[in-house]
Amino acid sequence: MRIVKDYCSKAISYVFPEGEESKNLETVKALYVKLIEEKFDRHDFIIALGGGVTGDLTGYSAATYLRGIDFIQVPTSLLADVDSSIGGKTGVDFDSYKNMIGAFHMPKLVYINIDTMDTLDLRQFNSGMGEVIKSALIKNASFFNWLEENIDAIKSKDKEFILKMIYECNIIKKNVVENDPTEKGERALLNLGHTLGHAIEKYMNFEMMHGECVLVGTILAAIISKNKGYISEEENNRIISLIKKLDFPSLPKDLDYDKIIMYTKNDKKVIGNKIKFICLSKIGEAFITTDITDEDMKKALEEYMVTGR
Repeated sequence: MRIVKDYCSKAISYVFPEGEESKNLETVKALYVKLIEEKFDRHDFIIALGGGVTGDLTGYSAATYLRGIDFIQVPTSLLADVDSSIGGKTGVDFDSYKNMIGAFHMPKLVYINIDTMDTLDLRQFNSGMGEVIKSALIKNASFFNWLEENIDAIKSKDKEFILKMIYECNIIKKNVVENDPTEKGERALLNLGHTLGHAIEKYMNFEMMHGECVLVGTILAAIISKNKGYISEEENNRIISLIKKLDFPSLPKDLDYDKIIMYTKNDKKVIGNKIKFICLSKIGEAFITTDITDEDMKKALEEYMVTGR
């Protein structure tokens, strides 16, 4: 705030409780009230200082306040650094439906300071790794190899390795978004691990972090890709082996497969009655398919529970 005040005629702050439970229209409404009371106009801008929830909610508020004002992303979590702060996707949850309300609204600037990694606990850091591994799997096999070789240095938060890791993810996201800014095609590849990941996130009543659910969803997408003959057993094992080097919560033993699969039907990526699912043709290359069945998902969930966490 002090630095902002040095360069702006006026700076005010609005703080809301952390976590997914704040990512809703009620919080947006309270922010609108604050902006109106402080007489924000179209020449003013908002800074999103925080993790993915803060960036998504602030971006959506900026996109819709006075039909759109500028905003700046200052991400403070690994997940936001490597994924959610880049690309202009903004939104909030609605009645527990993930990111159901939103807008495409590009930030004027994204400022990443890797010293914020020192503020993250292990669980938050590992949650961000879900989006890191996803990025490598869809677009960059050599980056995936690098992650395998350097996972110990990454887990120790070695700044040299963290800087390279975030940079590589940003380049992947930038290139995909520039090719398809409003997700008419290629950008959907960024949803690897998210269809079942979002369903699990809802099933667990958001007690698991988004990135943790992406880690699980990515394993499931790899298992499905292996079972369908798209990737080899060896590639599937490499993916699972890397992800299992991270600590993240186990799913309950009495998992209701049918309920999780039912939740995928409410995903915003559903086309008609078919799910737009992201599979792997090899490490570093993903593709979009609508041919994944409920049985494919159930079989993957069963396999995960036998061999997984």
